Amino acid sequence: MMRRIFSATVFGPLVLLCLMAAAPAMGRAQQPRFRVLAFYSAHTEPDHVEFAKEAVRFLGSLAAKDHFALQTSTNLGDMTPSTLKQYQLVLWLNEIPTTAPEREAFARYMDAGGAWLGFHSAGYNDESTQWPWFVDFLGGAVFASNNWPPLPATLRVEDPASPVTRSLPPTFVSPANEWYIWKPDPRQNKNVKVLLSLDASNYPLGWKDTLTGGDLPVVWTNTRYRMLYINMGHGDQIFTSPIQNRLFENAILWLAPRQP
Repeated sequence: MMRRIFSATVFGPLVLLCLMAAAPAMGRAQQPRFRVLAFYSAHTEPDHVEFAKEAVRFLGSLAAKDHFALQTSTNLGDMTPSTLKQYQLVLWLNEIPTTAPEREAFARYMDAGGAWLGFHSAGYNDESTQWPWFVDFLGGAVFASNNWPPLPATLRVEDPASPVTRSLPPTFVSPANEWYIWKPDPRQNKNVKVLLSLDASNYPLGWKDTLTGGDLPVVWTNTRYRMLYINMGHGDQIFTSPIQNRLFENAILWLAPRQP
């Protein structure tokens, strides 16, 4: 069941953020530019839940600013062909689908030209995930390790010409996050375009679990799809950087510029 509201701060099981009235009398100029559906779990690792709460607030404000409609759901059962086709962009904030129908619906959506933005643990996969399509979708990337505790890090823009990195400085400090290393490195895939990576000046990174070196892409796209993976998304500090928030906004506007 869907509930229409006008607040950007609600964090419930299924929330429709209707930012522009749909009545014809309001005029076509006030229709949402596009529709976004964001999935998250409220019953997973606490730091990932905190991120999702902050993300819903941030996305609500962004939707009002950039005139798009946002719906959020904590029920991955909503990931059906009939639902997904209503949206120009699907976001995963802190989880991935686990059932065959959910996975098949998402793969069909993307193969048909849908758009996806995944944050942090939404890209997590290992030998237990058993979803080869998704590993290929991420450019072959499989989780290998991470630093601990979450720490700020300097990120380096690799493609300043991309619409996603537009107006970002060459380097900037990203707020405290848990940084993932992948094997194989997604950069090895000819279809992957890395947009930002962890600057080498960060190493060693961590106290308990320490990253000592190596290539660490943090934002990339598999050019075979309309998709973007962003490694940031652990804890409640992610949206405290105006520079990084600009990156998130650019990403959404790049992925879903089409009219409904």
